[in-house]
Amino acid sequence: MPLDPDALFAPLDLDDRHTVLITISGGSDSTALLHLFKSFADRHAPAVRIVAATIDHGLRAASAGEAQLVAQLCAKIGVDHVTLRWQGEKPATGIQAAARLARYRLLDEAAQKAGADIVLLGHTADDQSETVAMRHARGSAGENRRGDAGMAPAFLYADRTWFVRPLLGTSREVLRDHLRAVGLGWIDDPTNRDQTYERVRTRQHRPNNTPDQSARLADSTRAAELIAAHVTRPSPGLIRVDPQLLGHEGGLTALRLMLAVTGGAEHLPDAARSERLVAALGERKARATLSRAVVDKRHGAIWLHREHRDLPAPGRPGIGAIWDGRFRVITPIADPQTIAITGAAAREMDTAVPPGASQALVLAALMAEPACWQGEVFRGPAAPSPLYPVLAPWRLFLPSFDLAPASALRRLFGPPALPPSPWRDHIFRRP
Repeated sequence: MPLDPDALFAPLDLDDRHTVLITISGGSDSTALLHLFKSFADRHAPAVRIVAATIDHGLRAASAGEAQLVAQLCAKIGVDHVTLRWQGEKPATGIQAAARLARYRLLDEAAQKAGADIVLLGHTADDQSETVAMRHARGSAGENRRGDAGMAPAFLYADRTWFVRPLLGTSREVLRDHLRAVGLGWIDDPTNRDQTYERVRTRQHRPNNTPDQSARLADSTRAAELIAAHVTRPSPGLIRVDPQLLGHEGGLTALRLMLAVTGGAEHLPDAARSERLVAALGERKARATLSRAVVDKRHGAIWLHREHRDLPAPGRPGIGAIWDGRFRVITPIADPQTIAITGAAAREMDTAVPPGASQALVLAALMAEPACWQGEVFRGPAAPSPLYPVLAPWRLFLPSFDLAPASALRRLFGPPALPPSPWRDHIFRRP
């Protein structure tokens, strides 16, 4: 049965979008993606400009020539093309992880330049199966079934660009059959046979794993509901949690998310240590630290704030830089000012004590918040400008699985609103 572009792309909301960026390496998956979307757009969204982007990582001698071949293909089918080059020195280790970060950074920059907030990726059902297999092999698939979900149908990059995977439910062989039927060839990347890479070794075993996305989505949805019902932010840097939250299904996930966000930690604390913390919080009073966050149960509530350890030294970070995992620089920091923790200056500020808290808790949280300084002179809080809050676990990649808890936490911490959903019905979609 031939592929139906309408089934793949009709869910995309293109009504108010003028440009879509599509990644194309020249391999079968991305070549099929471009051809299929072009067929769809010609019939249903002819005003949408398509820009195809090829990443030249500069890691193989043939990569520049391959990018030229892709450019020729795009010219042949009437699509604008741009080659994005990963410039600069490459790391001696962790090259795949570094290349992945560089790839998404370059695509995000290209999307912004083109006026697009949607980038289409060519990941297939085969890639999805391999991803789940690799997570099982690393032992990272079991916590709340988060790893079992595999890749999300979409993710938001740096709070501004949607990366969408319309082919996650389509196999590579079906895509190749489509290319053969329309007379298009593709480039075989030799790195896809290099057993140095984990994915290549996994692929050779032909895994057949079906992702369990419903469990991940359900857990995230319950966590979001609990955060909305039981969590408040009564003063800067201080989070109040009603202990009832921990008695509900999804409470552990909600707590892990809040710990990571409060501490500015990129990864959630592991489930085992989080479960021990929950047990300790069953006492009338308890105090612990986890994920750079202080957890203090007193006065009938659980209070969270940033731990006073490993905080950033005074400096002048540039626009876009992340401060302590908790804030992003959004406007220039005027010379000679610097950004540093509020520290002892918190004692001189007029701070209200919310019901059930204490002056000590309010000050402890405020002291770890960012402030503007001019030498030894305190100039005031640094948020909301020149810094704005970010949610550490999702500061670069927010998978669509976690849109609900991320939205609940954004209402507490105040980051800017998310860009419009990439889908017409504005809800999570399964491939």
